[in-house]
Amino acid sequence: MYEDYKQILDNLKIKSHFRDLKNFEKKDEKYIYYKGKKLLNLSSNNYLNFADNKQITEEFLDYAGNNYSFGSASSRLLTGTLPVYKELEELLSSLYSKECTLLFNSGYHANVGISSAINQKGDAIFSDKLNHASIIDGMRLAEGKFFRFPHNDMDALEKLLIRERKNYNNVFIITESVFSMDGDIANLQKIVELKKKYNCLVIIDEAHAFGVFGENGLGVAEELKLINDIDLIVGTFGKSVGSMGAFVTGSKILIDFLINKSRSFIFSTALPPINIAFSKWIIENKFPHTYTKRKRMLSIGKKFGSDSHIIPVVIGENKDTVDLCEILFHNGYFTLPIRPPTVPVGTSRIRLSLTCEIQEDELKILMEKIHEKLLVK
Repeated sequence: MYEDYKQILDNLKIKSHFRDLKNFEKKDEKYIYYKGKKLLNLSSNNYLNFADNKQITEEFLDYAGNNYSFGSASSRLLTGTLPVYKELEELLSSLYSKECTLLFNSGYHANVGISSAINQKGDAIFSDKLNHASIIDGMRLAEGKFFRFPHNDMDALEKLLIRERKNYNNVFIITESVFSMDGDIANLQKIVELKKKYNCLVIIDEAHAFGVFGENGLGVAEELKLINDIDLIVGTFGKSVGSMGAFVTGSKILIDFLINKSRSFIFSTALPPINIAFSKWIIENKFPHTYTKRKRMLSIGKKFGSDSHIIPVVIGENKDTVDLCEILFHNGYFTLPIRPPTVPVGTSRIRLSLTCEIQEDELKILMEKIHEKLLVK
């Protein structure tokens, strides 16, 4: 009965595509413990080290007391909207100077729910080819059409708009701000220019930029002073905030539309109130004090050739990438191979994700080891 699935799995193993779950002993800020070894963790999205931070946990629990439950037991549209949910949504609306904000259970839920709902019959989405899988999955579920333009290629995007814009009612340009696998940054200035020129709406996913870029940690749109030009901004709490969940902020009409049409929102149990309270507490009380360490983290990334805190080391073949990760493991580093379909075939890589506690010297030593192994090969 399961032979077809076993064959697929066997083929994945042959091609070094097979993935499994790793059982870690514990995590402690910038370190992770695995197979009895203490490893410098370079595969985490815990950019500001708020997750797994005992002092932060103790501070929050002292603040929270027994005021928040550990389960919502309902979707938001039934009995799952308590005051703390609206408080967090209103806080984010105020920070972004937007009319409304809506919480989702994860960045995946947000992107799938937005791009599948908002792209109605007669509409179209123009999406960067390296956008996250959640955006792609949402586009495939939508009634409207979608087009994918070559990564960060604004000339190609404009040619598509010239050819196709007249054929559709509402047109959306969707992009990540910081691309999760390459660490480069979308050309938001040009995208906003094209939005105005061709009468489009713009949606940006700030998942890897929220809490890192901008004076207040609101993302690349804030850094470039473009917040008012973006129709919907998506952010997540599972990275810099060290929590769980996501949000989208924008106009009341678009948020009301998502409340009524986004299936990943409508049919999901709301996140636990204590989780929402933690996200709100971090953004209110900890984000304002992160500017210096955020800037230092970004400066380290730039010294190693990246536009951000994500540094891709492209190896090429799957097996070579897996083997290099194993070598680094035995040298005290935890890295993970990033392989197709997450990245294009032939571009398998190690993605180094910086956190604010990782020092420049530690990264320099790691890069020297990587280059040594590549030269030996």
